[in-house]
Amino acid sequence: MDIFRLDQGSVPLLISLPHDGSHIPDDIAARMHPAARRSPDTDWHVARLYAPLAQVLGASLLRPLASRYVVDLNRPADGHALYPGKRETGLVSTIGFNGEPLYLEGEPEAAEVQRRVNDYWRPYHAALQQELARLRSLHGRVVLWEGHSIRSRVPMLFDGRLPDLNLGTADGASCSPSLQQRLEDVLGAQDRFDYAVNGRFKGGYITRQYGRPDDGVDAVQLEMTQRNYMDEDSFDWDEIKAAVLRNAIEPLLRACLA
Repeated sequence: MDIFRLDQGSVPLLISLPHDGSHIPDDIAARMHPAARRSPDTDWHVARLYAPLAQVLGASLLRPLASRYVVDLNRPADGHALYPGKRETGLVSTIGFNGEPLYLEGEPEAAEVQRRVNDYWRPYHAALQQELARLRSLHGRVVLWEGHSIRSRVPMLFDGRLPDLNLGTADGASCSPSLQQRLEDVLGAQDRFDYAVNGRFKGGYITRQYGRPDDGVDAVQLEMTQRNYMDEDSFDWDEIKAAVLRNAIEPLLRACLA
């Protein structure tokens, strides 16, 4: 079965979109509430946002087909918390971002969780590691860009409205100081979108795990609010809004290649 799609590029930039997929296999969906079967917490349309940029820049693009409800690729395989002390969803979550249960009955037991890790999580991470290694061998250094999006208001996770653009570098640990400064300069030079750096979103498992600037791999996460390129209720794409947002993302990606 197809687990992911990788489009290989030529420049030292890999764009990873681990929550872009929305497919839920029938045997899993049959046990879920009808609303959950839509996979509402998907990072909707992020591949549609990033694909034109990856093509123009010559960057690699990696995205899965399955929903984060199947297994969350941006969580550690052992399931430990990313934000201790805060409410969050898990490796194989049983609740959505609205706090409601995903399953009618038969929540996944340990053996099923492990199967999903083996079938979906490990292949994605193997591809990610191999592509990072390929690009690093060609260029000496590589930037891993984690592209994410989320509803602008998620009361279970945070109060009020999220900033439009949320840059995460694990408090500066996942990328070089010079790269973080270039990205902050780009954000500060525009006034269309408000932003935060290492706020509520500091970077998930992938950013923290693979960001090793001393070893030639810089990792950065950008969490965008979906109100800026789609309708958050219907999940419908808005091409006019998306074009404006894409114009704000491109200078950030170019700063990674500076």
